[in-house]
Amino acid sequence: MALALWALTIGVAPASGASALNRAINERVAAAKSAGPALGVHVAALPGGETVYEYRADEPRIPASNTKLFTTAAAIDRLGPGWQFETRVLARGELSGGVLRGDLAVVGAGDPTISGRWHYGDPLAVFRAWGRGLAASGVRRVEGDLLLVDGRFEDSAVHPEWPPDQLQEWYEAPVGALTFNDNCLLLRVEPGAAPGVPARVERVPNVDVAGIRVEVTTSARRGERRIDVGRSPDGVVIVSGRIGPAATLWEEWVAVPDPTAWFGAALRAALLEAGVAVSGDTVATAALDAGSWREVAVHRSDLLTTLEVVNKRSQNLHAELLLKNLGAELCGAGTWAGGRRAVTEFLTEVGLEPTAYELSDGSGMSRENRFTPRQVTLLLTQMARHRWAEEFMRSLPYSGEEGLRWERRLATGATRGNVAAKTGWLRAASALSGYAKGRSGQLFAFSILINDVREKWRADSAQDAIVRALVEGG
Repeated sequence: MALALWALTIGVAPASGASALNRAINERVAAAKSAGPALGVHVAALPGGETVYEYRADEPRIPASNTKLFTTAAAIDRLGPGWQFETRVLARGELSGGVLRGDLAVVGAGDPTISGRWHYGDPLAVFRAWGRGLAASGVRRVEGDLLLVDGRFEDSAVHPEWPPDQLQEWYEAPVGALTFNDNCLLLRVEPGAAPGVPARVERVPNVDVAGIRVEVTTSARRGERRIDVGRSPDGVVIVSGRIGPAATLWEEWVAVPDPTAWFGAALRAALLEAGVAVSGDTVATAALDAGSWREVAVHRSDLLTTLEVVNKRSQNLHAELLLKNLGAELCGAGTWAGGRRAVTEFLTEVGLEPTAYELSDGSGMSRENRFTPRQVTLLLTQMARHRWAEEFMRSLPYSGEEGLRWERRLATGATRGNVAAKTGWLRAASALSGYAKGRSGQLFAFSILINDVREKWRADSAQDAIVRALVEGG
């Protein structure tokens, strides 16, 4: 999508024939009620934000992942596009004969980029670089402990309002100041050599992690593949079931129960591969004690990279890491409460009264979040004229964008390349909000929130029909 072109057309006056546009949208909205009766729509013309169309636009709805719009907007406004995550590796003690007679420490900063997403699929790439650096400096063994400093985030790693029966799913991965590979392990399961024997299991990356148990056996039924992922009362993730000798490969991302322990296990494995062994224990700690620490490595990543993953990929963990970092940076509390306070202060400046909405988390997984369509378009209107409007808009997926689900959504005719929007889905709640450019060149902000959804595909189709009417008639 040519955002430069959008910037040139943002000042176009609202399209003539507004009544015809209103009628066209109204027809689509009437049809959309069959997808979910709790429907709200608001469309505003930019740059001024004048209402072009509204239908129950002031009734609060569950916004699902449209909540990420508020989190990412607050992040770029408060932190700025140049802000960076910084994960530091420190050492103390004397180095003699290849032995560091002291400890190694990693200070977490809630960086979501220590994964294979940016390293050609190698999740250990950052850790391998650290290991090579230590080895090049002469370290072959660390006599002391590996200290994992995860105190930047102070409260629970799991939000209290997230569905407890889905904690093993990638989209509910726990939130830690030390995060590795989206706090998920990819499990691949294939049949064993004979019926009754355990199935073959591959872990990617190949790192042992406590709290995950695989109990899949090989079935005598050739094509059988019945595998379930659940959690025991004590929090262990259990992968169980049966797989037949002719069944296709089963693979799934599984959230690890303890992100700090997962980080430490993977780091140890990468260091050992580089020829650096750690003799002591892996110790999680909220802060380092006083001592002669020196920096031996650092990993930095920029805010804009994470914004794009949050909005284009709808990545929940990355959104929550942003929220807690906002709390840590601006409110002195790396908690959900601290993050909410930071976002609320931003939204007050945007023009939203704190008592007029409900913000619970950063990703939209909580069903307690509540916003109205008009509040969403107010945010989008303000961000369209923000000093970092282009950076914010670029973080959104656009119709026809390759490599995303948007490659096919609204990707034909007048809408192709002319819609940039955030989707949202929770059980019975569907959302689509963003920007659309009409045939006349007029730019609009829109929000379509549907609750009491019966079938997701019907909601998607209804939203697409409304947006098509807006683009074709605008």
